[in-house]
Amino acid sequence: MTVASQVKQSLASLKSIHAGLQGLALISQDEEAQRTFHEAMMMTEEIIADIKKRIGKLELEEPQYHGK
Repeated sequence: MTVASQVKQSLASLKSIHAGLQGLALISQDEEAQRTFHEAMMMTEEIIADIKKRIGKLELEEPQYHGK
């Protein structure tokens, strides 16, 4: 497995985690838990954005990774 495919797989996992946190924030009855899930969700958004930037750099540096 190439580095680019591992990074893309990590991105997909993070998106899944983000969706899970979002769902937990919505269904939680406890306000503190809602806030905690929401904060974690916001952190994953930042990490997702960073990984997307990294994928762009990988694709520029290594054209064979583009679109795979």
